[in-house]
Amino acid sequence: MSFAVPACLRHWPVAAALSLLLVSPVSLAQRVSARDRAAAEALEQRMAAAEKRYRDGLVLVANSDPRGATESDAALEDMEDVLAACVQQRGCQVPTLLATYKRLLKGNADAQGEDGEGEGDAIDALDDGTDHAVAAGTGVPETARTAALLNDQRHAFDRMVEYNPAVQAGIRRWLTDMRPALIDSYENYQNMRAELYPAWERSALPEALLFGIMAKESNGRVHSTSRAGAAGPMQFMFHTGARFGLGRDASGFDTRYDPYASGQASAAYMNERMRSLNNNIELALAAYNGGEGRAARVYRENSGLGFWDDVVYSQFPGETRDYVPMVIAAAWLFLHPRQYGLEFPKVAAQPAPLKLARDASIYELTICLGNGGTREGYMRTLRNLNPRYQPEAWIPAGTMLKATARIVGLYSRHCVNGPRAELARTLVSADPAAAIRRGARAGNVAVGDVTPVAGVPTTVATGEPKPAEPKARQVREYRVTKGDTLGRISQRFQCDLKKLARANNLRAPAYAVRPGQELKLESCKK
Repeated sequence: MSFAVPACLRHWPVAAALSLLLVSPVSLAQRVSARDRAAAEALEQRMAAAEKRYRDGLVLVANSDPRGATESDAALEDMEDVLAACVQQRGCQVPTLLATYKRLLKGNADAQGEDGEGEGDAIDALDDGTDHAVAAGTGVPETARTAALLNDQRHAFDRMVEYNPAVQAGIRRWLTDMRPALIDSYENYQNMRAELYPAWERSALPEALLFGIMAKESNGRVHSTSRAGAAGPMQFMFHTGARFGLGRDASGFDTRYDPYASGQASAAYMNERMRSLNNNIELALAAYNGGEGRAARVYRENSGLGFWDDVVYSQFPGETRDYVPMVIAAAWLFLHPRQYGLEFPKVAAQPAPLKLARDASIYELTICLGNGGTREGYMRTLRNLNPRYQPEAWIPAGTMLKATARIVGLYSRHCVNGPRAELARTLVSADPAAAIRRGARAGNVAVGDVTPVAGVPTTVATGEPKPAEPKARQVREYRVTKGDTLGRISQRFQCDLKKLARANNLRAPAYAVRPGQELKLESCKK
């Protein structure tokens, strides 16, 4: 679907944007008071609100709602006002706010160009097709790095790392036996981009670097864990994550698994490492994998040398020496796929909220949504965007899930009513134990004549299809074992999830249970 260009996009002059960049260093150099800092933060909040309003407007446009164009135009006008105020406000980060505006400009242009290009003629805006066989420079100063990342070339990363035989070997591995993992990583990243990337963009960090780290760490599977205890899409250790706001929240959920929180923490961590290691990406990556203490010590003892100098390189473990070029190789392929004959799949990943019309699990949604427009369906996308829910757990009607516009459309068509919705419900509720016939006897048994008996409401005695009245069910108790969830227990004993939760004072949406806990099996059929 193509979108009409909002009026304010057509009239925003490029020269004005460039002038903002020219004045920004002055404002950054000024001393900032607490009052100025508060005013600058208020402008940042206004920009974030306008961006959300713009994205909500695009969802309306995608759903053919006439309010969409009006909302998106108004949101972009709000951004122009914020940018104008930012220029006048001491301490306001003009490049950061301008990056948000430019991202929306590019996103709108991409949306308009999608329908006009043939399948074989698709052009990746990040890939200029140039020959990158010559080693690039090793690093740039902080201010130059920020300015370069805000320009339209989109290849500042090329000048920040070395393209050497180790990186080339990494590219070879990604393009051979690891190609499926690379493609999976790309699809998962595109579906989570709206969660992971904003913090990196605000920090002026290369998107390619974010993709490279995520691909090597987890392949974009948010529930990944390592034997060492690292967890989430960016694989934070518990204590490191805690320094940057990650960990157990009030409901017991580990926010290392949340892509938005993980994106914020990883951006803060990488900027901290870059500042402490002279903006050297290779050393920052070595710190990410091999420990920041080791990287800091090696840097102090070898001032002016980079990761690839043998005296530095030899002080990192083999895992880190493999990790650094593999991350850079994945990032390089993200920027230059055409040069290597690599075609990343097109992913329709416009973020959109999904309100459940009835109780459902991610398993059920995966079945009724089908896999139209994807290779493997939508289970991974739903799990990545909604990490708090186990796939088999029943999620109450009315719950708002994070999804994409495509998923929302498929849900409305196939998952609310109709044969596919009912088939999905039947499949996820199927109990293999119900397939076993119990009480059957071999051979034939003569029963004689069957004579109706008055007052006996059985089908054998009356010949009528009238079932006997069931006995009143007694409330039983069940002791929770390791690996149990309330959803699994409700499926096993055929319980009504809401009634079971209410009987045991468990609150939505987590319905958290712990091993050893005694549950009353109320409203259960088995």
